Amino acid sequence: MRSLDDTLSSLEEELRDVEAALAAPDIAHDLVRLRDLSRRHKQLSEITGAWNELKTARRDADTAKEMLTESSGEEREMWREEANAIEARLPELEERLETLLLPRDPNEGRNVLLEIRGAEGGEEANLFAADLAEMYRRYSQLRGWKLEVVEQRETEQGGIDEVTFLVKGEDAWSRLALEAGVHRVQRVPVTEAKGRVHTSSATVSVLPEAEDVDVDIDPGDLKIDVYRSSGAGGQHVNTTDSAVRITHLPTGIVVSMQDDRSQIQNRAKAMVVLRSRLLQAAQDAQNAEIGDLKRSQLGSGGRSEKIRTYNFKENRVTDHRINLTTYTLDQVLAGDLDPFVDALLAERRARQLAESDGR
Repeated sequence: MRSLDDTLSSLEEELRDVEAALAAPDIAHDLVRLRDLSRRHKQLSEITGAWNELKTARRDADTAKEMLTESSGEEREMWREEANAIEARLPELEERLETLLLPRDPNEGRNVLLEIRGAEGGEEANLFAADLAEMYRRYSQLRGWKLEVVEQRETEQGGIDEVTFLVKGEDAWSRLALEAGVHRVQRVPVTEAKGRVHTSSATVSVLPEAEDVDVDIDPGDLKIDVYRSSGAGGQHVNTTDSAVRITHLPTGIVVSMQDDRSQIQNRAKAMVVLRSRLLQAAQDAQNAEIGDLKRSQLGSGGRSEKIRTYNFKENRVTDHRINLTTYTLDQVLAGDLDPFVDALLAERRARQLAESDGR
């Protein structure tokens, strides 16, 4: 069995090779390779940096223990404190290194397409989708991410039938990927005259944004239709044919966009979404995953498939995947999602470490 030292020595050698490749004069002409090498360089630098920090701490611990045996009086007590402090820090450094050595998500570092839709519950589901959209907007602000509206279709009562955000941030994918699924709400709808609590749901899907170099789309594979945009209730919001529908003929993927008054802008936004869906379909096929990512994330959108419940009467939020409940619904809807995201990431990391130890 390969030792940890051998593995890390190999990674240090790979880092040197990557640095040499990045310094090659012709690298700027190969954008795909430049991007992949840059991402790998960042990963390897983090791993080797953590490894060197751990080795230094271990050497310092050995030195402190050696000096402890050779000293006396106040000096001995000083070295005892030094040794204890370093020993207490070692587990944290070891866990960080183990985490960095876990298999990386291929989408790490990418921007995110976040799609929110009303599911079961009629207009109440659309109103809840609007609440979720505002929650993620505020969360993005708190994290310092840039959020752009790609498409948004509102309902006459102020709900959202569907909204797509493009979220840009270094850690946007890692922190939003686990938000995908069915979100359930329990509250008295504004349309409920008798004050009864209803249960409705909205779906959240998370896709990695595809870069131009990721997906090669043959223009001949596209069927592009233009039509007149319409608002809630079928009322025309534009008197020109600015809405765009793009069909990727080989896969049957269809993307429609009518958020902007400009046909050019709608077409550009539709291509962003199409590239991301094609990228995910390619990743699904490569990894032999079952079905489309959104189907695996969302199921049928039914309330019974929920990943998280938002109960307004009790000011309660429960994540059913990790059995975490807080009574801070108002804060969560204001964008304070980190307690849930951090717990989900910690649970996934612990599971990965356990699986790694079991191999």
